[in-house]
Amino acid sequence: MKKTRKLVIVGDSAFAEIALEYFEVDSTYSPVAFAVESEYLKRDSLNGVPVVPFETLSSTHPPSEYDVYVAIVYSQLNRLRTRLALSAKASGYRLASYVSSRSFVWRNVQLGEHVFIFEDNTVQPFSAIGDNVVLWSGNHIGHHSKVLNNAFISSHVVVSGFCTIGENCFLGVNSAIGNNVEVGEDCWIGPGVSITRNVPKDSIVRAPEHEIAKIGARRFFKVK
Repeated sequence: MKKTRKLVIVGDSAFAEIALEYFEVDSTYSPVAFAVESEYLKRDSLNGVPVVPFETLSSTHPPSEYDVYVAIVYSQLNRLRTRLALSAKASGYRLASYVSSRSFVWRNVQLGEHVFIFEDNTVQPFSAIGDNVVLWSGNHIGHHSKVLNNAFISSHVVVSGFCTIGENCFLGVNSAIGNNVEVGEDCWIGPGVSITRNVPKDSIVRAPEHEIAKIGARRFFKVK
């Protein structure tokens, strides 16, 4: 794939390392550096790519020549990724996005800026993905649904049709949102949770703990 823009990835965590791989192999971006806030700068390079201070990025990698992607997960209910992305944008950087060539995003889906969509995502017609949203691998975003700004959808999540996922939300692996459901802003939906009614803002929804049954599996299924 022909490279047309140079990219700085903000962060040096596992997500940053993964983002480097995806941008290098499956995008028109050429990643040239990682950037970390000076307080957390612990190394000079990662996977052979230099790690530089975020605070002086505009002098070492000017926004006229480089774009930025902030590879931070859902820390502080996505506030950290949001703050760094807005800071880079205020400094004049264009915020990069990645949409996997192995995802299915219908032609009329509205995509915001600074999104990262992994492989095996299905984003159906008339849906909308806001700014600074991460869709990890294998999710289903149903028709006419909206994922608002700064949300993080982990893996194998189902969002049905006509849903709204509020700003800053986190949806855990294998969670499911039924049709016509609104999840308010700043919600944390745990792994394996099924939602069938609206969730107020600033809510935590967790599945009950799965207890180990007292009867053994071999006995239950009558295995000799």
